[in-house]
Amino acid sequence: MRTLVLLATLAAGVVALGQSEIAIPKFVDESTTSGISSRFDGDWEFMVGGGTAVFDCDSDGYPEIYAAGGTNQAVLYRNLSRRGGALRFSRTPSGMELTNVIGAYPLDVDGDDITDVMVLRLGENILFRGLGGCKFENANQRWNFNGGDAWHTAFAATWERGQTMPTLAVGAYVNPKETEYPWGSCTDNWLLRPNSSGQYNLPSVLNPSYCALSMLFSDWNRSGEPALRVSNDREYYKGGQEQLWRVSSGQTPKLYTEDEGWRRLQIWGMGIAGYDLTGDGYPEYFITNMADQKLQALAKDATRPQYADIAFRRGVTAHRPYVGDNTYPSTGWHAQFEDVNNDTKADIFVAKGNVAKMPDFAMIDPNNLLLQQPDGTFLEVGDKAGVASGKRGRGAMLADFNLDGWQDLVVINRWDAAELWRNTGTNQAANWLQIQLKQQGGNRDAIGSWLEVKTENGFVQRRELTIGGGHVSGHLGWIHFGLGSSKTAQLRVQYPDGIWSEWQTLTSNQFYNLERDQAAKLWKPKR
Repeated sequence: MRTLVLLATLAAGVVALGQSEIAIPKFVDESTTSGISSRFDGDWEFMVGGGTAVFDCDSDGYPEIYAAGGTNQAVLYRNLSRRGGALRFSRTPSGMELTNVIGAYPLDVDGDDITDVMVLRLGENILFRGLGGCKFENANQRWNFNGGDAWHTAFAATWERGQTMPTLAVGAYVNPKETEYPWGSCTDNWLLRPNSSGQYNLPSVLNPSYCALSMLFSDWNRSGEPALRVSNDREYYKGGQEQLWRVSSGQTPKLYTEDEGWRRLQIWGMGIAGYDLTGDGYPEYFITNMADQKLQALAKDATRPQYADIAFRRGVTAHRPYVGDNTYPSTGWHAQFEDVNNDTKADIFVAKGNVAKMPDFAMIDPNNLLLQQPDGTFLEVGDKAGVASGKRGRGAMLADFNLDGWQDLVVINRWDAAELWRNTGTNQAANWLQIQLKQQGGNRDAIGSWLEVKTENGFVQRRELTIGGGHVSGHLGWIHFGLGSSKTAQLRVQYPDGIWSEWQTLTSNQFYNLERDQAAKLWKPKR
């Protein structure tokens, strides 16, 4: 009888958990009908990378997709979707049609309220300036940005105190010219700081560098000064480890050491995602890996960067395929926290895929969709939700492409077509809220802010607004919160300078623009 009940609940899109239930969203594959037709191709120099930048470039509120192509041209797809409808995109000339693109991140470099794009490449990186109307120009010379000439595979940005332009961290992989014996040939990671003339100084080397595949500026201890977390691929470095750099304003970057609490960790680090899962006000970090994924939480207090791995306890190791009988280990790439079923609990998506044809790792390696349960553990539902692709996933992004309040999904695949899924929701009523922050000055999008949303039952969600992380994939735009059954929610923001806003009460299932020191303004899509 219990088996029949369980089967019935699975069929209904709900999993029973003791006295509570968890709703599974249904994703509809619209890859072939959406107009997205990108492929990430290339030989061994493109075994990592394959990212996407998701942002609104035509000011209609609907996010566009810029997809890396490797040896193919990178393409910008304009969003033609209608609210709540099927996902529709059209390839549009942008000025960013380049080959050898590894990934991309949107950000507003010059504070003109028009999104710019950092494009990572095998070769020279390009910092594109947004002109409006989804048009872009190469701004390397304008901003004196040194694009380098390496295999660039990681990026993050932050605004240091007193600066109107962002500080940029750029990560590199092995020396691609060392084709015979690349092990130990990790090339230098760079930190680029702006000067008072609106241009960038010469890069500073982050030494030692250990083949970075992801970077994230994050205020791990809520000190007001983000540190730079770097995830590195042990396949190619010698004696390296995961890193945390102290990047105090105007000071030379300095690594946190084991004497300061940092614990040596050597993994095949691919991607980073941060979120306050435990409710203690500090971010936990999910780090993708070959084999078991990592979930790190502050071990004691916020005075030392001492982290403990809680992945096994929370059920998110995701170390091998969860469908079929393959027992070989998985390979994780892009990671992202979002509430995909709008129940107020942040969930985890992981893009999976074999590096190429590595026989010691799973060839068919489905993406993970891990739903957070009421007790804080996670449940794998990738196959039930419909996103368990067996292609070689790389970069990805969860975002609301049709502005219906549900997080959709795009995944870039190596040697295969990109995939796009529309989240049609669950069979349970669940509300949501989406916010876009703005402030005066250079950091127009208030990167580095912390947002708190309190639902009617008193539960508080906290998330940090960052640029970086994931796997060579970035997002700028609507910040999403699931509200569950709450018809209203309270919002407050701690801005990058440490000042808190007042609480504001907002109505569920709405979009709000929040300019600092003003009341949030309701925004509605025009189509």
